[in-house]
Amino acid sequence: MRLSATGVELILDLAAGYPVVLHWGQPLGDLAVADLRAATTPAAPGADLDDPVDPGMLRETARGYTGRPALRGHRGTHAFSPLFAVEDVAVDRAGATVRMADAAAGLALSLTLTLTEHGVLLIDQALTNAGDDVYSLDELSTCLPVPDRATETLDFSGRWLLERQPQRLPFAPGLRLREGREGRSGHDHTIVQCALTADATTERGEVWALGVLWSGGIRHLAERDVRGRGALGAGELLEAGEAQLAPGETYAAPTVAAFYSGAGLDGISAASHAWLRARPGRPASARPLTLNVWEAVYFDHDLATLTALADRAATVGVERFVLDDGWFGARRDDTSGLGDWVVSADAWPTGLAPLVEHVHGLGMQFGLWFEGEMVSPDSDLYRAHPDWILQVPGRVPPPARFQQVLDLVNPDAYAHVLGQVSALISEHGIDYLKWDHNRFLTDAGHAGTPAPRRQTQAIYRLFDELKRRHPGLEIESCASGGGRVDLGMVFHADRFWTSDQNDPLERQQIQRWTSLVIPPEMLGSHIGPTTSHTTGRTHGVGLRAATALFGHAGLEWNLLEATEDELAAITRFAALYREQRDLLHSGRVVRVEHPDPSAVVHGVVAADASRALFAYVQLATSSGITPAAMRLPGLTPDARYRVRVRDVVTGEVIQKRGPGWMGGDDVSGIALSGAALAQVGLRPPILRPEQAMLVEAVRI
Repeated sequence: MRLSATGVELILDLAAGYPVVLHWGQPLGDLAVADLRAATTPAAPGADLDDPVDPGMLRETARGYTGRPALRGHRGTHAFSPLFAVEDVAVDRAGATVRMADAAAGLALSLTLTLTEHGVLLIDQALTNAGDDVYSLDELSTCLPVPDRATETLDFSGRWLLERQPQRLPFAPGLRLREGREGRSGHDHTIVQCALTADATTERGEVWALGVLWSGGIRHLAERDVRGRGALGAGELLEAGEAQLAPGETYAAPTVAAFYSGAGLDGISAASHAWLRARPGRPASARPLTLNVWEAVYFDHDLATLTALADRAATVGVERFVLDDGWFGARRDDTSGLGDWVVSADAWPTGLAPLVEHVHGLGMQFGLWFEGEMVSPDSDLYRAHPDWILQVPGRVPPPARFQQVLDLVNPDAYAHVLGQVSALISEHGIDYLKWDHNRFLTDAGHAGTPAPRRQTQAIYRLFDELKRRHPGLEIESCASGGGRVDLGMVFHADRFWTSDQNDPLERQQIQRWTSLVIPPEMLGSHIGPTTSHTTGRTHGVGLRAATALFGHAGLEWNLLEATEDELAAITRFAALYREQRDLLHSGRVVRVEHPDPSAVVHGVVAADASRALFAYVQLATSSGITPAAMRLPGLTPDARYRVRVRDVVTGEVIQKRGPGWMGGDDVSGIALSGAALAQVGLRPPILRPEQAMLVEAVRI
């Protein structure tokens, strides 16, 4: 069975009675499956099985495989080593469903493979207990082999304020296992795990990757077995005892997305971005320039101040105004109030209506902050219902951020949150929710049973129901910044707060790698205060604006404290964002391999290569007296482009004279062939460290 799309092909062999992936990678043309099978049949070494077999997608121990099986479970002392056989195959234009069973173990398994037109392979598995007693499921992962030439792995680590940091390592013998046990994907979450050829970069080489469409516990693995073969695996991380299947009950594993690229890591981005831009429910409107007031006022809510801030925001071009934490209950600091989603009479004696109406009157959308999955012990809700938290019976989990996790598996707790949030949306015509999740789950039990899986399903249901009740409502997923950015939440939220880190120097890498699979228009990227609240560094508007531009742009800054020059720069930035966002949010992301480690080059190229916008960011002092040339990949080789610097965010040029390509006083640029731009590059001016320059190329 062959599934093919542009640039990728999967060949699944069922001849042996179980699913074996003979090939996952570039299309093989007219190569016959029988010939491929013959070419890939292994030898029989002396210390192996008499007749070695491919372990297949299930990697079953019963077939003699000694690596990690895809399915692990038991019925006490039996059914611990299943052996599935194909019973039925249903094929359609999009993919196929393979149904298998192990009658002795009392298990039935369906495997559905769907290859999208964008080249993303979606894999769904569902395990049914066909026996007469309970089956305990420990793991059901999706595993795909990678060829021997995939000699390296890439995944991502991180922490609060430093998410998505790349880790590239040799694909060594043994098992590399990444597990997230936070009950959310977490700051350390690797959205995808990759296998790569040694020559792979962002622009070239082969890459294979798996990611899980899930926002709870997740497992990724890369294993090179004793025979020397490599494979990637991914799936939900189930807590002990979490999946106890009664007779007839089915466990549906979260979908796993598989990506292949013969054009480097940027090829993975191109496929993933195209796939996610076609997702159901994706907002059709342009992404509004957003002002969030957290770093402007924190808990100091005052109608006069916030009204003046809204006026200033509208003047510079803001299109969405978001009121953050501190508007509800007894919430005067971060120690109380969560769970009481009613407007505070102390902070807002005349209610929220005057501010909301003022913001709407200025032509801006109004957004409001919630953290509906949490509850403060110092709250009316907790005092009334201390049993409404996730917990192991007889004890209370250790507090974090002065809060506990509200048990949304409990229908009464779920109804409380849904009712209070929905009522506020209806009363005030709220357009947008910023939904936070500031602590991980511990002792995540419901009524004496483990509940992380059901808690994740509950927040999906809640988001979907809020959108059903309030058409047009958009939701941002925030979890102390980037603690819940994953391929599951993509289908329920409309925007991610990429990180609480607003320092543009740190944001360069965070945004570069978060956008590996998440489209930039879903990633909130704001101009923070002049002096970063997280690092203490001070940067001019130029670097902060150039960084914020390449995402869903916004501001996290008290504009009432900005100088006239800063306000003028922000106004120009807002105009540039509106001008360029159709390109930035629809084009192909390009991460240029730049020879100088003191600089970063990246950009976005239109689908038809008619225009592009690139950023050259000087991170530190260049080692050369003149900087290394910046290339602009992705342009049409035989076309000519007019190139110019967009001076709205250009850093300070410190040499006597700029390079020749920058042209005259108007910096209009010169016409160059696309081939020259891609292969030779442009010599940038010398910028001071921690400054940036934007270069636009338009085909003529």
